Amino acid sequence: MGEVEVLKHDAVDDCTTSVCREDTLASHRRAVERVITRARERLCEPISLHDMSRVAYVSPFHFNRVFHQITGLPPNKFISAMRLDEAKRLLLNTHLSITDICFDVGYNSLSTFTRRFTQRVGLGPREFRYLAERITPASVESQCTHYSELTQRAALRPSVEGFVDLLKPGAGPIFVGLFPAHIPQSRPAGGALLTSPGAFSIGPVPDGTYHLLAAALPPLSDTLGYLLPDSASLSVGAGNGPVIVRQGKASAHFNISLRPMVLTDPPLLVSLPFLLADTLK
Repeated sequence: MGEVEVLKHDAVDDCTTSVCREDTLASHRRAVERVITRARERLCEPISLHDMSRVAYVSPFHFNRVFHQITGLPPNKFISAMRLDEAKRLLLNTHLSITDICFDVGYNSLSTFTRRFTQRVGLGPREFRYLAERITPASVESQCTHYSELTQRAALRPSVEGFVDLLKPGAGPIFVGLFPAHIPQSRPAGGALLTSPGAFSIGPVPDGTYHLLAAALPPLSDTLGYLLPDSASLSVGAGNGPVIVRQGKASAHFNISLRPMVLTDPPLLVSLPFLLADTLK
């Protein structure tokens, strides 16, 4: 076989390998989407790894690895986030009691539900419902202004720097946060609030390994959107790799491209920016 023929053969092999990888990734994504859809329809029911793997038509071990690869989280943590996200929706859009909501989203212990909701959203279910009753566009704008000022002050000693690009114009402020896990929940180690796409600086933050996550928030007039963002209109993005801060500084510069939220993105649990204004004090 001549040199040209060998090169052609290698090119065909590379092309075939690339197509196979894309087909495999697409198949994995469809399997994960099936599981997420099924779990969302039955949040009040327990679902095991074995149950999920049967919906995905793969072994439990393989499904656990694939799910983590696609979503950035293990299946149980993703489902738990979905339950708390649904609890947020029920708290804001219904008059159900907190006890009823607890059972409706799959918890059988009110104390466990309250503790996890408080840890991952930033305040308790009762306080969350009360906050929705008293916020106004003016309070949203005031909080965003305050947070932006804190961001600028913290940028004098940045630990993490980068750039945010937004493909879909017309959104509200953009929040960028450093979280301990690949999901926007609980209070971040640090954050920045941008009024438009562009450069950001976060700092100072303690040494450690973080995940850089960003979201384009609703327009300032949509007050409830800050407590319960609409996934259909939300743009999200993540940094290109984990953020490792050593001696107060990350070694890399991080770029984030915001895109429309999809089914396999973890829910935005933490309520922004109300619960985050003290992270840079």
